[in-house]
Amino acid sequence: MKRLIVAAGGGGDAVAAAMLHTALYGDEDQAVILTYAWDRLLIDPVPGPRGPDNFTGLEQLTPAVWTVPADARPIAPAGSTLPRLAAELPHTFALIDPHHGAEGITRQLEELIGHLSPESIDLLDVGGDILARGDEPTLKSPLADALTLAACCQVNAPIRLLVAGPGLDGELPLDDLRGMLGPLFHTFTAKDVEPISAVLEWHPSEATGMLAATARGVRGTCEVRDAGLPVALTDEGPTVHVVDLDEAVSRNQLARAIMATETLDEVEAHSREVCGYSEIDYERNKAAWLKDQPPADLVPQTVLAQLDQFEGEARRRGVTHTTFRHLTEALKLNGSQREDLRQLLISSRSEQYTAPLWGIPATIRHRQYPVSSGPSGG
Repeated sequence: MKRLIVAAGGGGDAVAAAMLHTALYGDEDQAVILTYAWDRLLIDPVPGPRGPDNFTGLEQLTPAVWTVPADARPIAPAGSTLPRLAAELPHTFALIDPHHGAEGITRQLEELIGHLSPESIDLLDVGGDILARGDEPTLKSPLADALTLAACCQVNAPIRLLVAGPGLDGELPLDDLRGMLGPLFHTFTAKDVEPISAVLEWHPSEATGMLAATARGVRGTCEVRDAGLPVALTDEGPTVHVVDLDEAVSRNQLARAIMATETLDEVEAHSREVCGYSEIDYERNKAAWLKDQPPADLVPQTVLAQLDQFEGEARRRGVTHTTFRHLTEALKLNGSQREDLRQLLISSRSEQYTAPLWGIPATIRHRQYPVSSGPSGG
C-alpha cells in the first residue's frame, strides 16, 4: 500500500478517492482510503457517524485503526455502504472514528502513517465545503470535513489537500471557491469513471455522482438533497485542484476551534457555536420525524404520474437533471425505496437515464397511465 487518501467527508469522497487513485496510478497499487462510516439517513437510519463498535467483522490494522473488509456488517439498525465498497473496489477502507474528536483522528493518522510509510498522503474533498468559514448561509454539513482538516494539519507529515468538483456539493457556490483553488491537478474523463461505474449504480452520493456525470460530459443544472438545491454542471465539474492546507485551516473557523477536542460531543458544541447548528441535530430531528411517517406504497402508475408533475415543475425552474436521492424525497418515498424507484424509472424510461443522474426532458411528454385497482399509495 503505497498511498494514503483521507476521504474528507466520508461517503462519496471515498468513491472519488478510488476513482482518482486509479486515474493517477492505474492498477499498479491499491490505496488505503481512510473514511467515515456516515451515510446519512438514506442508508443509515441512526443519526450521526458510526464507530468500530457499530460493526462486526472489522480487522485491526493499528491500535486505533480498523479496516472494513467485504464481510464486515453494521450492527442493526445501523447501515453502511463501506462493506459493499470493500467488496467491489480493490482498495483497503479504513474507518475514521470521530467519537474521540480531532485528537482521536490525529492519533489514527499518525498510526497509519507510521504503519504504512506511504509515498503520498492526500486529503480529498468533493465540492469544496472543506474551505468554508462556517457562517455561509448555504453550508449544511461542515462537521466531517472540519474534523479531518483539523486532524491533518496536526500530523507531522506532508499532506496534500485536493478539492474535486468545486461547487458540486451545493454547499459553497463555485464563484466563492474560485479564489481559493490552487493549480489544476487533474481533470476526470469518462475513461476515469469506468472503474467505479458499477458502484455509481447503487451508491447514494450526490456530489460524486455529479462529479462522474460531468466527467462523462453532462452539463446543465441538477437538483439535489431534500431541499432541491440547484447545482450547476459545468466544465469545472470534473476538475481537481490543489489547495494550500494551511490557508484552508486559517479560513475554516470550525476546524481551528476543534483542534483539541477529545469527544464528538465537544465537536458538536463547537459547531453550534461557530456555525449556529450541528448537522447531527438536523439528522436527529429528521429521524424522529421520519419515524412518524407511514411508509408509502410504490405503485408504478402513481409514481410515474407524480414524476410527470415533478418534471414539469423542474423544467419551469430551468432544471435539466436530478439525483435519485432527491427524486426519492420529492416523491415522498422512504429512503429504503430509493433503489426500487431507480429500477422502476430506468426500466420504464431508460432514455432519461444519464448515469448516474436522471434527466429532465426538455419538452412535455403526454402519457396516459391505467388506473390502478389497488390502493393509490404514494
